Amino acid sequence: MLELDKRIAILKLAHEGHGAKSIARWLKISKNSVKRVLRDGRAEVPALERDEALQEHQGLIESLHLSCQGNLVRVHEELAREGVDVAYSTLTGFCRRHGIGVADKPRPGRYHFEPGEEMQHDTSPHKVVVDGQILSLQCASLILCFSRRQYVQVYSRWSRFEARVFLSEAIVWIGGSAATCMIDNSSVVISRGTGPNAIAAPEMKAQADRFGFGFVAHRVGDANRSGRFERPFHHIEHNFYPGRVFSDLADLNEQLRLWCETNFLRRRKRLQASPAQLFVTEAPHLRPLPPHVPEVYELHRRRVDIEGYVNLHTNRYSVDTQLIGRHLEVREGVARVRFFDGHRLAEEHVKSPYGAHHRETLPKHRGEQRRHRTPAAPDPKEGLLRADGPELEALVDALRKQHKGRATKALHQLHRIWMDYPIEAVRKAVGEALQFGLTDLQRIERMVLRHVAGDFFRLPTTPKDDVDDQEDEDNGEDEG
Repeated sequence: MLELDKRIAILKLAHEGHGAKSIARWLKISKNSVKRVLRDGRAEVPALERDEALQEHQGLIESLHLSCQGNLVRVHEELAREGVDVAYSTLTGFCRRHGIGVADKPRPGRYHFEPGEEMQHDTSPHKVVVDGQILSLQCASLILCFSRRQYVQVYSRWSRFEARVFLSEAIVWIGGSAATCMIDNSSVVISRGTGPNAIAAPEMKAQADRFGFGFVAHRVGDANRSGRFERPFHHIEHNFYPGRVFSDLADLNEQLRLWCETNFLRRRKRLQASPAQLFVTEAPHLRPLPPHVPEVYELHRRRVDIEGYVNLHTNRYSVDTQLIGRHLEVREGVARVRFFDGHRLAEEHVKSPYGAHHRETLPKHRGEQRRHRTPAAPDPKEGLLRADGPELEALVDALRKQHKGRATKALHQLHRIWMDYPIEAVRKAVGEALQFGLTDLQRIERMVLRHVAGDFFRLPTTPKDDVDDQEDEDNGEDEG
């Protein structure tokens, strides 16, 4: 088969009056090939036409393709049942050549944006080493499509609250917003619908109205429409995190801000300029910031527990004990948590990390809790000991001073001695012990036993040897 250029040359030389033999010699092809081109008279290369095994069954294949819902495996099985025995690859090739079940591939194209026309927002999960631990974080980014000015932050979790915080910080940092914000179909921003029919959640729409832009979601599967992020996210993962050390999440986000400033001034080869140079053109077309940008907060309703604390995300925050049992309005901000009793600001705390199980107590509430702590009921046994006389009362004071808040066990032991032995012997032994500063209750009990020896118990009063001789004599008499 001769190519197009040689067929054109043959027709041109023949038109000039040259013979087939001369043309064949000059183009180094056979004379018969020259004659076939001259008979055909066309410069276009004719298509190679072959008989197809399934040509006569095209109507059957189209109907089976419709009834089998486009499943060519089932079409192949049904053709075999109808007596058409061909290979599966023959069937798929026939369908491709005749456009059965084959959709034309759309060109992806390139998107061109005017200054201030569009900005894009997206998130990506990243694993980052923070303070020696690998954390799963959500990396959020907002980028202006014309100048490529970008703001990036990471969060330990991602919800509508974090989305509102990030967008507010990003737009203030950029200095304005574009007319539209292209997003994916994430339920964090979208409440219902997809693509052009997507409707933003009320709190997200309220924030968009404050800054003067609108959310637009791309069609499902058309990720290229919001494709300004994939390369920047890849750049962050492979060129920002490696080699950097982060002490905590706040340190990581601060380094990201500095990186955004440096990246803003770096010249891009593809743009033939830096984002800072292009931003000079785009800045006048951005929606200006409102005169006042309020703090973004999440509203909660909590009741103060019996200990004077409010629970939020597993963390406990102290409030005035006068508010115990009351319902408070909790405004959770980025770095602080405020508690309102009606319109009055009751307390303000530094926000603890989510799920940290921290107990945050303000210094003024520590003393307040001690003042309002219910005093322990007096021990009745201690009262009996003090009422007995000055000796026992002095010993109780000494035990309290020695053991401080853990004197209950010693007082119960002293009460047992007081109950088991004669009171005069106990008083005498305690008086003697206090003269020498003795508070060991076991030794005091042995002193009591010496005082009552012979009065209530038959105890030995002779030296040890005499006792042993007396025991031997008693044993001899028993044997006799």
